[in-house]
Amino acid sequence: MPSMLVIATTAVPDHLRGALSRWTSEVVPGIFVGSVSARVRDQLWQAVTETVADGAAVLVHPAPTEQGYAIRTAGSRRRVPEDFDGLTLIRMRAALLVKETQSHP
Repeated sequence: MPSMLVIATTAVPDHLRGALSRWTSEVVPGIFVGSVSARVRDQLWQAVTETVADGAAVLVHPAPTEQGYAIRTAGSRRRVPEDFDGLTLIRMRAALLVKETQSHP
C-alpha cells in the first residue's frame, strides 16, 4: 500500500534529482514529496545512498513507531537522528572550526 514520503537533498548530483523526480514531485529545490510503496521507497533510498557523493539527504516516511514516522540519513550532516528510548531525537554535531593560518614574512 502506498504511503507518503519526503526526501530532502543538499548538493546531490543532478542525475539523482532527475531519478527522484520520476517517482516524486520536487515541491521546492531539493525537497521531494511522493506516495509510493515500501519497495519503491527502499529502492529510491538505495539509489540516494549510492550516489549522494559529497551531498546529504534525509528521508522521512511513516513507520509503526510512537512518533508515527522514521528518519533515515545519508551523507554528511550536522543533525543526526538518534533513538532515545523509542523516540527519534536530533543530535547536533559540533560545528567544525576551520582556522586559517597566515604566514607572516
